[in-house]
Amino acid sequence: MDNDLILAKNLVNYSCKIKKGEKVLIEFSPFAKNLVKYLIREIYQNGAFPFLKMADDTLKRELLFGTNETHSKLMAKYDLPLFEDIDAYIGISASNNVYETSDVPEKQMKDFSINYSKPIHHDIRVKKTKWVILKYPTGGFAQLANMSGEKFEKYFYDVCNLDYQKMNEEMNVLKDLMERTDKVHILAPNTDLTFSIKGMNAIKCAGEMNIPDGEIYTAPQKYSVNGRITYNTPTIYNGKRFDDVCLDFKDGKIINAACSNGANIALNKIFDTDEGARYVGEFSFGLNPYILEPMLDILFDEKICGSIHFTPGSCYDDAYNGNKSAVHWDMVLNQREEYGGGEIWFDDVLIRKNGIFVLDELKGLNPENLK
Repeated sequence: MDNDLILAKNLVNYSCKIKKGEKVLIEFSPFAKNLVKYLIREIYQNGAFPFLKMADDTLKRELLFGTNETHSKLMAKYDLPLFEDIDAYIGISASNNVYETSDVPEKQMKDFSINYSKPIHHDIRVKKTKWVILKYPTGGFAQLANMSGEKFEKYFYDVCNLDYQKMNEEMNVLKDLMERTDKVHILAPNTDLTFSIKGMNAIKCAGEMNIPDGEIYTAPQKYSVNGRITYNTPTIYNGKRFDDVCLDFKDGKIINAACSNGANIALNKIFDTDEGARYVGEFSFGLNPYILEPMLDILFDEKICGSIHFTPGSCYDDAYNGNKSAVHWDMVLNQREEYGGGEIWFDDVLIRKNGIFVLDELKGLNPENLK
């Protein structure tokens, strides 16, 4: 069976659970036309109605160069009725150049984020529809992963078409433990961080909103974060790369932010977007057994088995800690041994060391048990 057909069936039937009569918006890159063809057929097969919206990074860059606050608000105004009316959203991005928007002026990027992305995607799509987003394999994507096109394509479908139902069941024990935990202590090279997750929901992510998937997230109590974290995975925000981001926290707030590639000014401008950008909205474990190396794509990197991500910016409503921001920046600390290792302690009990769960009840989430 064609890998795209398998993926389409999973997206429609498992991720979005499309039902008869529902309206499904597919926003897609032209690179992904083969997958979109199967999505349309599968949606029709379920008695639902597909709608298409094509998105292209090169054209988006051109649009962003000329946009301003007024224009971004107008784009949101015209797309708002569409997003308010749909029942489900499938977003497929693909690009041969991850840096396509890197030279767009900061003001335009900020205007677009605040006046279009937040009201359309955060306030409507995320909160009011069923949704799933994914990246489609391209030559540029394979290059980021340091793989040949053929090897990356096999890797991509292994990652995206794994048994998410099994993963979902194995996550239950970790979810219960997180929801009973107060104090979290994270240790790694140049990292010593404490915070509380007392009373916070833990949310399982097993193929229903992101493909690839494999994480379980919560949020820290907003003012409880203290200490330092150094992310050892490169990260991209609005087309700009940041390496070895190091954040110091006091009573929840980022009081110092630096990186190793000479981008400290740009880094701090992002954290100055609004008041909430210097507080944290998410703490999550990466669990996908096939994703082991970073590749400068957050949909993959945040799922690295043996990693965490600790996210400055807005929280999610289902793990609500009160922090709101136009920013939601997932940054990854890979704690596997070959990346420097590290430990995670829950209420003074070691639960994971060097990316491997050590408690017997959590060992089902280690990679050899999820493949």
